[in-house]
Amino acid sequence: MNTPALSVRHNHFLHGGATAIPRPRSIATSTSPFRVRMSLQENGPSVAVVGVTGAVGQEFLSVLSDREFPYRSLKLLASKRSAGKSMKFEDRLYTVEELTEDSFEGIDIALFSAGGSISKKFGPLAAQKGTIVVDNSSAFRMDENVPLVIPEVNPEAMAHVKLGSGKGALIANPNCSTIICLMAVTPLHRRAKVKRMVVSTYQAASGAGAAAMEELVQQTREVLEGKEPTCNIFNQQYAFNLFSHNAPVQPNGYNEEEMKLVKETRKIWNDMDVKVTATCIRVPVMRAHAESVNLQFEKPLDEDTARDILKNAPGIIIIDDRASNRFPTPLEVSNKDDVAVGRVRRDVSQDGDYGLDIFVCGDQIRKGAALNAVQIAEMLL
Repeated sequence: MNTPALSVRHNHFLHGGATAIPRPRSIATSTSPFRVRMSLQENGPSVAVVGVTGAVGQEFLSVLSDREFPYRSLKLLASKRSAGKSMKFEDRLYTVEELTEDSFEGIDIALFSAGGSISKKFGPLAAQKGTIVVDNSSAFRMDENVPLVIPEVNPEAMAHVKLGSGKGALIANPNCSTIICLMAVTPLHRRAKVKRMVVSTYQAASGAGAAAMEELVQQTREVLEGKEPTCNIFNQQYAFNLFSHNAPVQPNGYNEEEMKLVKETRKIWNDMDVKVTATCIRVPVMRAHAESVNLQFEKPLDEDTARDILKNAPGIIIIDDRASNRFPTPLEVSNKDDVAVGRVRRDVSQDGDYGLDIFVCGDQIRKGAALNAVQIAEMLL
């Protein structure tokens, strides 16, 4: 995947601690008077990006630049085979360094996206050296001692983590499908309490990394030219096809991606009783996930009230034009920060106003990964 352009866009951001949450009004973001001004600043934290050459690592850099995240120094870390490569960021040339046990001396914040095994090995080592690690893998998500955070949803979970305290910490980024789902559902949950949630996901190639995105492009060309498609990332044709998510299937018949939605929702909401079921599907879309969500509530919630709640929710935009049959699409949210919600309607299979259906789209690499991690870092400032 090519390095994304690092042009600064005026996006919404977190400011002033764990309770100040952005409230975007539209997909066309606006300049905020409370924006964290900066980039290279002597009083900023020292930052390391682990897995910088991957799709999410590259998006980390894009988001840091877009949101003018303050840093006094930046260290780019990757595997041994990537060490020595030059990378330009904000008009400065950096050399990618090999990730080692000594990489975190003097680092305040480390953004990790290098896979679970790397996180398990180097995350605790970094924390022991006083670094606050924001990890994008599944390595620590279900660890009861590690906060699992969506800034707009449960910022209080990381209130005990303080930058400059000398104490390192691990903070886990939820799975992309969980983030996108709970961004939309949590405001409704706060009003009417979700008893049961049924989620069907339509997940893009971006969730499997840059190589999967490249293979989707390659396969599309090959199929259109009448050639056999190259199937290196998945064991079947992806172009012009869809299939059950490629995560390993567990003895209960659910794959790991589906169980992440179940377990992570309960942890983030601090509600072990909420009932969640999911079916996760790979679709030949480049980089934004879509989800169909059916909700059953304890308290009544009509669709008009739900729509008003969502309109005022942080990080959410509404695309719900029934007359024009216009609703959220992956293309509309690609490279955007906000999660789009539409198809808001009463569930006719339930009595009264105790059920809703909604359709949600969000950029998996951005809000589903890099943006969420950088927002967590912003709450530490």
